[in-house]
Formats: sequence, structure tokens, C-alpha cells
Amino acid sequence: MTDTPFVIAGRTFKSRLIVGTGKYSSHAVMAQAHEASGADMVTVAVRRVNISDRSRESLLDYIDTKRMFILPNTAGCYTADEAIRTARLGREAGLSEWVKLEVIGDERTLFPDNEALIEATNVLVKEGFIVLPYTNDDPIACRKLEDAGAAAVMPLGAPIGSGLGIQNVNNIRIIREFSKVPMIVDAGVGTASDAALAMELGADGVLMNTAIAGADHPVAMAEAMCHAVIAGRLAWLAGRIPKKMYASASSPVEGMVGR
Repeated sequence: MTDTPFVIAGRTFKSRLIVGTGKYSSHAVMAQAHEASGADMVTVAVRRVNISDRSRESLLDYIDTKRMFILPNTAGCYTADEAIRTARLGREAGLSEWVKLEVIGDERTLFPDNEALIEATNVLVKEGFIVLPYTNDDPIACRKLEDAGAAAVMPLGAPIGSGLGIQNVNNIRIIREFSKVPMIVDAGVGTASDAALAMELGADGVLMNTAIAGADHPVAMAEAMCHAVIAGRLAWLAGRIPKKMYASASSPVEGMVGR
């Protein structure tokens, strides 16, 4: 049994776990958690990076850019125009031509605005960006984003930071079945079993931040997530047994002595 590489827009990543940079108690703890996670891609909010004065301390100083690929994101944007401007700012500052595209539609739930997200994806792809849009767990929206040129689709498992785990298992399965680009479950993971489930459903990767940064022991949780993603991927490749209503003996009676 062999696995296929984790490739997005022609770039291969060793880890299928993508981590974030927010909510840590300190930059030092963040760096330790990143190391323990084994991740080689990290998402950074453009608006949290001091790009005007590089002489001042920045969270970028605590990211090992020789090992970690930086994925800028447009966190905090509520319109397509705002997200487009933020993505352009990140590229002009030298962060990357890649972008985790976020366009939030509601302040309380932080659910994405799919219409604005598709609009922004169309614009940024035409400008040469590698766009990874964070979207609702809506198969139709994911298909439209893929048609717009998204390099991957990133459906939420549950609301951002909720820790609820995947709420709509069937939708994630449907998105995986029809998507021709990588599918990365983003948002809602609370613990290692949530990450493992995402991978068992066929996700190509899992992106998380709060589940690690908000844990009592972030470094230990980062290591747990590393193992969970690997285990879930192996389980998906191995193929689970079908679910049955009744028992099925582990040691069949056929062939036993005295039968």
C-alpha cells in the first residue's frame, strides 16, 4: 500500500497538517508547538504582520522559514474587495503569492460569505495568486470555487475556534468525492480524534490553530495532532470494514475442532 504525495499547485508538502500562529501565550510557545507538529506549512494573518518596519520584532522571527512554508491569510476581511486588497498587500510585502482566502459573512458565527469568496477567487486567480479558499461545507460552493481556479478547497468542519469537530460528515464525503483539487478540512477541530476523522473521510490535509494554541499544553497537543493526521490518513488508505447492525465473530466457528 503506497500513498500519493500531498501536492498543492505543484508544490509537495511532507506533512498533511497545516498550523496557524494566533492565540498562543507567547511566540516561543508557538515555535515549540510548530516544531512538535511536524507541519511544514503555517498560515499567517497579513494584518498581524508588521510589514512596514522589519526592524521591530515580528511573529515571523519565530517561524523557521527554512522548514515552514508561509501561507498568508486574509483573516478579518468582510468583503471581496477588502480580501483582495489584503492579499495584494501580503504579496507586495514579499510574504507569498499564495493566499488562504477568507471572506467572513457574519460576525457571530464567522461563517464565510461564499458569494464574495467566489468573486475574490476569480479576481486573485487572474492576478496570478495561488488561492486556497476557506469556505462552508457546501459541495456546490466548493465546486464553484474549483471552477474559479482555486488550487484547493478548504471546507470548515465546524465554526472557527468552536472545537466541535466535524458536524456534517456526509458533506465532507461528498466534497471529497467530487473535488479534483486537494480538500483540506479547516476550522472546528478540537482534539486529535477530530483530526483523525477528517483524514479518515478522505481529506488531503487538516488546518488548525485554536485546537493547538488553546490547549492546556499546546506543544503536547501539537504532537498529538501530528500522530492523528498520520493515523487517519493510514486508516483511509487501508479501508475500514463496513458497519453492520449485528455482531460478526472475530474467530469464526467454521473449521474449529469438534464442530
